[in-house]
Amino acid sequence: MFIATRKQREALFKVFQRDFPGWITPTLRTKSTPCTRCGHHDGVVKVPSLQYRRFLQKVVPELCGYGALMVPWKGMWLGIERDGHTHS
Repeated sequence: MFIATRKQREALFKVFQRDFPGWITPTLRTKSTPCTRCGHHDGVVKVPSLQYRRFLQKVVPELCGYGALMVPWKGMWLGIERDGHTHS
C-alpha cells in the first residue's frame, strides 16, 4: 500500500488510460444468460482485461525518500513525483 497525493493519483490514472483508453479492451466473454431488459442473447460481452485496482497493485513507493511513486510500464519504470510530473 502507498500514500499518494491527488496529483500523483491523477498521473497514475493517465498512465492506466494510455493502455486502456476506454477501460474496456477487446477481451470477449460469452454471455450465458439473456439480457434482462430486452430478453435476447448477445453471446459476447466486452470485459476489462486489467482493472484499475490491479494496476495500482504494481505501484512501488520510491525508497530514496523523495516521495515519488514507481510504476512498471512497457518495459521501463515511470517515476511520478509528488507534484504529478512523470519521468521515465
